[in-house]
Amino acid sequence: MKRTALAGLFMSAAMLASPVFAADNDLCTSKLQELKAKVNALPATPDNTTMEIKRLLASAEASKASGDDKKCATEATQALSMTH
Repeated sequence: MKRTALAGLFMSAAMLASPVFAADNDLCTSKLQELKAKVNALPATPDNTTMEIKRLLASAEASKASGDDKKCATEATQALSMTH
């Protein structure tokens, strides 16, 4: 009976955790899309802010490719805050 209870707890924890990962992935994807649109609309001047935004975009894309959706969302959000 203890094994069944433990197995149930592990399954419940896994099911509860999975929406968190999906939320990070969705947030990463939406922030990347928004950031790409803003980067495409930036003026073609090579100032430090533009270069930093593009660096953060590349880093966020690399984070997404490696499966680190939380880092991706953080970097994309940081870059978006610099575009305002």
